[in-house]
Amino acid sequence: MRWPRKHTFGLWPKGNSGNRGNGGATGQPEAVAATVATIYNPGCEEKEKYTAQNGDDYYGQANTVDLDVASKYSKPKEAHWLVRRIFFLSWITSYDREQAFADLIAGITLGLTIIPQSIAYAALAGLSSEYGLYSAFIGSIIYVFFGTIPQVSIGPTSLMAILTLQFCADKPVQVVIVLAFLAGLVELAMGVFQLGFIVSFIPAPVTKAFTSGTALIVVFAQIKNLLGVRMKGFPSIGDFFTNIRATDAAMGISCMIVLLLLRLLSQVNFKQDTPVTRRLKKILWYISISRNALVVFFTGLLVFIWVKKSSMEAVPFALSSKVSSAMPTIKLPPFAFEYQNRTYVFTDILHELGSGIVVVPIVAVLANVAIAKAFVKDGNLDASQEMLTLGLCNIAGSFFSAMPTCGAFTRSAVSQASGVRTPMAGIYTGLIVLSALSILTPYFQYIPKASLSAVLIAAVIFMIDLAPVKELWQTNKKDFFSWVGSFIICLVAGVELGLLFGIVLSMVFILLRLGNPKFEVTLKQHESAYYVHIVPQSDVYYTGVDALRSELRGACRLYRNDFPVVLDCGRFMQFDATFSEMLISVAKEMASHDVLLILQNMSLKVQQMLPVLGNVRFCQEDSQLSSHLQVEKEAPALEAKV
Repeated sequence: MRWPRKHTFGLWPKGNSGNRGNGGATGQPEAVAATVATIYNPGCEEKEKYTAQNGDDYYGQANTVDLDVASKYSKPKEAHWLVRRIFFLSWITSYDREQAFADLIAGITLGLTIIPQSIAYAALAGLSSEYGLYSAFIGSIIYVFFGTIPQVSIGPTSLMAILTLQFCADKPVQVVIVLAFLAGLVELAMGVFQLGFIVSFIPAPVTKAFTSGTALIVVFAQIKNLLGVRMKGFPSIGDFFTNIRATDAAMGISCMIVLLLLRLLSQVNFKQDTPVTRRLKKILWYISISRNALVVFFTGLLVFIWVKKSSMEAVPFALSSKVSSAMPTIKLPPFAFEYQNRTYVFTDILHELGSGIVVVPIVAVLANVAIAKAFVKDGNLDASQEMLTLGLCNIAGSFFSAMPTCGAFTRSAVSQASGVRTPMAGIYTGLIVLSALSILTPYFQYIPKASLSAVLIAAVIFMIDLAPVKELWQTNKKDFFSWVGSFIICLVAGVELGLLFGIVLSMVFILLRLGNPKFEVTLKQHESAYYVHIVPQSDVYYTGVDALRSELRGACRLYRNDFPVVLDCGRFMQFDATFSEMLISVAKEMASHDVLLILQNMSLKVQQMLPVLGNVRFCQEDSQLSSHLQVEKEAPALEAKV
């Protein structure tokens, strides 16, 4: 055979190889015993085969740190849990006048942005204007006390509006309010139980496809209002063009052109950098970010003047619905109500919402965490706290008759560019929205639907990103099919099914990778000895044990059992009985062919799970590997001499 029949093996303490030989006990020559050190003795009882002291010697030499040096460093003290949860307490004590002024400017700027957006998103969700403003008001206030990212602005978004329309179309507004409450509960639970890892299973291509598909749905949904088509459902192409109203189309297209031109103002650069040009650039930037408010204001003013000079019936545009009273009042979400001679109880509402109870909060969390990651300064994002905050915003919003909310990239970018310093800017934004609710409510009915549709389309059209298609086709076919499948299903079957398809497909790919890990098998030479080296190219879980077994057997057959096999165990994850049984089985097969199996980079704890096998060795460093291979090479001659 190629090794002494009773050969001790294991981790080798440096500089102490001769002291732990077992030649006298095993009957082996002293030279072999002096060469091979051990952390356990296979001649002992099973329960005594490992020596803890020996293992400590090995790891102690590798990892010992001078206590004087270590004492100089310590982990930063973690803030009290109350401060981490009510994040307002962590920065309010150092809040100064400079920060307050910067937040005031950012809050006012954001308020001018969020008011027309809220009105437009409420219309997209099929609701009256005030419901969008309720969401903007309460979300901005709550985030001040619990939010961690100053740039994040909680309020109505195109994503939440299209999902609300998807699950609550042609349903009473009370169903929307209960959806906000239930979505908040799910988000709060995800934060409490730290389920943010669920979002990690949604890959970037699926997210981009979902966003692009949702944006395209918004465009299709608003194109009728933009052109004044008042037909329900999906008309034929001929009927669509026949029913276009020239006045609404002129209003909508004009607003689109103005919005796109005003958007370009923020990109204007001057040849000279002087105080005058800097102030002028700042003015152009403010005009650019206020473009939605300007378009809504001037089109509403035009209609208002028209009505005063003639009458409401003489206005040639389709107008928003009339709002009787819009001041928010605190009341419980309507878990039971009557609508059109039918009584809805809580179970009826749950049945009406269906999968929306899960889809809406998951999409909201996905959007909010993505925005927070984009704007976090030190990269240290508390995703659980963001989920808790979003959940509280939606739960509190349901007490003010709000629709589901989350963060929006456009508003966060405006906050960042406005110089926001802390979440306190949300107070000023909320006050501006509240002022709009108390003062401007009677004038919402003068806003043309075409101008709101133009605002929505101009906001989401740049979210449609088809660029990944070509890149993914060239780089990763799996991601390509995930993107295409999610995008098509979003358009055809609904956004929730498109997102579900992307998640399920990515999970299938993950399971396939876990069940079939890749290995690199090479024949290597170390000094004068040859060995077969098997290295996993990814983490190996118990699901990949069969693939590893096949790889070990295949390597032995390929090299005709002529060389020892070195298996790198550094990427074995959650080593359990499945791993142990497989290694024992393969080691016995290799022993029948006189093949040595060396397990490299296996921890002491894992080694203790394996029984004593005569043809198995352990090593951590190249020096230990060299010794094992040298003993293996010399074993036949030594055995013959004995």
